[in-house]
Amino acid sequence: MAWVSLVLEVPAEAADALADALLELGALSVGTEDAAAGTPDERPLFDEPGAAGAGWGRAVLRALCDSGVDGAALVREAAARAGLAAPPAFDAEPVADADWVRASREQFQPLEIDERLWIVPSWCAPPAPAAANVVLDPGLAFGTGSHPTTRLCLRWLVRNVRPGARVLDYGCGSGILAIAAAKLGAGPVVGVDIDAAAIAAARANAAANAAAARFQDAAAPLEMDADLVVANILANPLKVLAPLLARHTRDGGRLALAGLLDAQADEVADAYAQWFDMRVFEALDGWTVLEGVRRWR
Repeated sequence: MAWVSLVLEVPAEAADALADALLELGALSVGTEDAAAGTPDERPLFDEPGAAGAGWGRAVLRALCDSGVDGAALVREAAARAGLAAPPAFDAEPVADADWVRASREQFQPLEIDERLWIVPSWCAPPAPAAANVVLDPGLAFGTGSHPTTRLCLRWLVRNVRPGARVLDYGCGSGILAIAAAKLGAGPVVGVDIDAAAIAAARANAAANAAAARFQDAAAPLEMDADLVVANILANPLKVLAPLLARHTRDGGRLALAGLLDAQADEVADAYAQWFDMRVFEALDGWTVLEGVRRWR
């Protein structure tokens, strides 16, 4: 199959919205880079949410598409969805199959979270066979471990999972956090998502990793009193979910909230303050993970 890369330049503050719109309209992947520095920051299909780099003035987007795509129509519709006043100009560059596969695989290498936990692409041998290795195909669903929020959540799990801990991963995406928790000795582990494709991918990933984690739709009844709850979503959904997550965290249980820009941390912490003693767990590259301890009822 032949591919084409649509190359666009936009103000940095519009890059994420336009990238999301391109993906929604059928682009297979969207990469972003600083127009001044030219440093790539690939965003593969279903990868973690991200913001264009701090301090960028303009961003270059490279959208990988089937060669038969109507580039002008795609860019026009994506610009409208992203709220741009007019569609940006673009160039179309042919991409060979071999180049795409090689570039995609070079982008993802084994990632050490801790000496106890590694995230390993499906085409790589685990560098530390004795560690807990989560093997993932980065194309399957949201969540590869490359985004700061996911890395921080994985670090939180390494520090907090104890054998037999009951773990709830709300907004599980690819299942990476739930699978990591199971590999670290937690159980039972339940992942929840609103996206049927994410649930299917999470189940496939768990099976491939021989991980005892169960995944279900958010609309299904959830019967769990978790020792650990982790939710790597976005600020506004997390605020809405506060009563639900509080209800499913046992007294004295722990909570981690991610997907938050640094400036959003206080407002999200406030939304949970009536149930949890909240604090910042860690921050990385402009993203913050909050943690809390459930007060006794």
